[in-house]
Amino acid sequence: MKVSQVLQENWQNEVASFSFEYFVPKTQQNLYDRMDRMKEWQPLFVDVTWNAGGASRQMVTSTTDMITKASKGFGLETCMHLTCTGMSQEDVDAALSKAFNGGCRCILALRGDAPVENEKWEATSNGFMYARDLVKYIRQKYGDHFEIGVAGYPEGHPEQHDQDVLIEHLKEKLDAGASFVITQMFYDVDNFLQWVDKCREKGITQPIIPGIMPITNYASFIRRVKWCEINVPPEFMSALETIMEKGHIYHLHFYTMNVEKSTRVILDKLELVRK
Repeated sequence: MKVSQVLQENWQNEVASFSFEYFVPKTQQNLYDRMDRMKEWQPLFVDVTWNAGGASRQMVTSTTDMITKASKGFGLETCMHLTCTGMSQEDVDAALSKAFNGGCRCILALRGDAPVENEKWEATSNGFMYARDLVKYIRQKYGDHFEIGVAGYPEGHPEQHDQDVLIEHLKEKLDAGASFVITQMFYDVDNFLQWVDKCREKGITQPIIPGIMPITNYASFIRRVKWCEINVPPEFMSALETIMEKGHIYHLHFYTMNVEKSTRVILDKLELVRK
């Protein structure tokens, strides 16, 4: 069954679930050991991101190696990030082919950030300008084989702070063929719930998954918050514990930063893992 179908059924039946995000490390074995332990917590799916600033062929190989290990080695439902940044159509074709052969059935289609050396984002030659274009292309090439997720921004985007404009862009991505949304990390729960209501008012019916990044250390937390321009209200920890009681959300997506302990603490607090 597709991720979006499970999410819809969970929402209707008020069943909670969660998923984990990992990035490709320089040394993969330690992460594989961690993934092997964390699979016992029964995440709905795991997704694997990549660094858009690197060489695309190397990124494709490293990312799909992890996808294959997670899917065929650990039996996990997998989702691969795919960005427009630094990726020609040929690179995208190579990534999709490797994901297909590696057992991946889900893609998170993103425009991506500009490479570190560039001041602003620009489309790659023979590439894609927007995430919606990437979504359309995947649908044209693979039909319904891949389920496609896209990003949502409840607190705005560094390049666009008009929430109504961003919601229109989100709807365009979904209308192009995407079936669920994962949000940028946030800590202001009330703002997120209001944003979800606005999305529903605009006709967005697909599942919206909130992105949660546990705090592993103060310095990295502050860097991430500043980079993503995230508001952090003082009561956010208590709000996190009650997010599923408000009738909007029954799934949490954890940006694990490849660390398991802080994620496990939150799952235990929410009583979502069998002991």
